Amino acid sequence: MAKLWQTKSTKLHPLVERYTVGNDYILDTRLLPFDIQASKAHAAALVKAKILTPAEQKKLNKALNEILALHNQGKFVIKQSDEDCHTAIENYLVAKLGDLGKKIHTCRSRNDQVLVATRLYTRKKLKQVSFELIKMQNVFLKMAKKYEFLPLPGYTHTRRAMPSSIGHWAASYLEELINDHMLLETAYHLNDQNPMGAAAGFGVNIDLDRDLTTKLLGFERVQVNSLYAVNSRGTTESYILSVLTKIMMTLGRLANEMIWFTTPEYNFFFLPPEFTTGSSIMPQKRNPDIFEIVRGNVNVIVALQTQVKDTSKNLISGYNRDTQLTKEPLIKGLGIARRSLEVCALVMSRIKPNRQTLMKSLSPEFFAVHEANRLVKEGMPFRDAYQHVKENIHKLKVQNPVKAIKEVRSLGGPGNLQLNKYRISKPL
Repeated sequence: MAKLWQTKSTKLHPLVERYTVGNDYILDTRLLPFDIQASKAHAAALVKAKILTPAEQKKLNKALNEILALHNQGKFVIKQSDEDCHTAIENYLVAKLGDLGKKIHTCRSRNDQVLVATRLYTRKKLKQVSFELIKMQNVFLKMAKKYEFLPLPGYTHTRRAMPSSIGHWAASYLEELINDHMLLETAYHLNDQNPMGAAAGFGVNIDLDRDLTTKLLGFERVQVNSLYAVNSRGTTESYILSVLTKIMMTLGRLANEMIWFTTPEYNFFFLPPEFTTGSSIMPQKRNPDIFEIVRGNVNVIVALQTQVKDTSKNLISGYNRDTQLTKEPLIKGLGIARRSLEVCALVMSRIKPNRQTLMKSLSPEFFAVHEANRLVKEGMPFRDAYQHVKENIHKLKVQNPVKAIKEVRSLGGPGNLQLNKYRISKPL
């Protein structure tokens, strides 16, 4: 089968072919259903432009459905010689329909084909990330409500600081995840614009109805400038990966805390054995590998983001083959973020605070600020109260931790959880 750009007088050296194609033909198994969806929309636009007849469109759609069915059965193979799914699809259409199959590429370039298929794929995957992110929000909201007053030591500089609670800690993650979803929404809207019709970046001299294809493909809006549509490949992926990095940073902090908080030394939480692994030499070991992998994947996402940014920067306007190398990082990043959210939500929904340990965890020094503020309420200037407590820190006694936490929560400041004010994000 021929490449879309190949003529009878050209033959690509096999080593050059392997190097330039890379693993794109493998990655494109994910994009193929979306290129078929886009091809159907493009055929409809060609009918309106009187390039195709309705009868020809019907034949093309039937053949495209055949490809999709074969793909779903694992029987449609994209070969390295095809380079990508777009060529494989067109070669099938030509073999099946002859000259009619050759018409589908009218007013198209692989540039805007890749763009639209990637946008459709990414839109689906961002919705999946949204779903998992909202599940995680609900886990932390439930935890915050259930353990609002259960004590948890608060730390600054990784040293003992002030009394906190499981509820306060959980609500902090809830609020951060809500903000993370706001960022995800911006990435979704940036991605949700239709580049079809941009062709190679300079438009075409046939009147294609871009509003029609936008409606058929369910895009929010048309990406107006054809050159920018092509230039945006890589920059859109870069922004999406930046948002995924922020989500993974939230999970990374959570993972790091849970690694420490579930150790016998802290023993703040019980990690069920089904979420741990064992040692090949030490019979007693149960390891928090799941959190270690999440923590490690933060670095993977950061690297993928950097890869895309560095690949996309300083390119001249118009298509550059460099941007082919942004496809794999995007696909990997979307997968890592979704799976990390899924597994974290599962583990955090089953993890249990060790109430007995937590009730005993607040040693006297945690209440230094409380004691200083008590003296302030009696009329002593704060700096004098601070100095008095500092000089008499050894005399502090353990207060009732639950009472101390409830006292803070009863006030209107940031220590009050105000859980009724949180609004779980709406799915994309």
